[in-house]
Amino acid sequence: MPSFLEGLPFWWLVLALFVVVLCRAQATYWLARLAVTGAARSRWGRWLDSAAVRRGSALLDRWGLPVVTVSFLTVGLQTIMNAAAGIARVPWWRYTIAMVPGCVAWAFVYATVGIALFWAVLAAFAGSPWGVVVLVVLAAAASVAVWTVRRRRRLAADTSRV
Repeated sequence: MPSFLEGLPFWWLVLALFVVVLCRAQATYWLARLAVTGAARSRWGRWLDSAAVRRGSALLDRWGLPVVTVSFLTVGLQTIMNAAAGIARVPWWRYTIAMVPGCVAWAFVYATVGIALFWAVLAAFAGSPWGVVVLVVLAAAASVAVWTVRRRRRLAADTSRV
């Protein structure tokens, strides 16, 4: 755990993490909501029309706002769902009502097992030179996999448009 968080009592840690995730989620929502208007003419237009945002919007359309709450318990879906709510121009108060329980859950998960698990894994791997090599190789493999999948999807989309 980062040293500035180590000395905090549990409830202060939960509160600090709650404030962090609340600010991040609200910023994502508002950036997406504000960006929609002029985004089609900018470089952000492609991201707003990306497969990930379309999937997030489809989930939001199908399941409604509870998917925003549940997204805080996933890795990778949280930002997309917050942005999808902003893109869909979900009223702020409805979005916030769905977001707050997710923020609370996220704060408790990270205050209890999330941060501790992350730092324990990092320490275990980084404790030896081979651990560092494994971390670097895993990060590189993940980057190559993401790049390859995105490239294939982009090529498939370009081919289907022709």
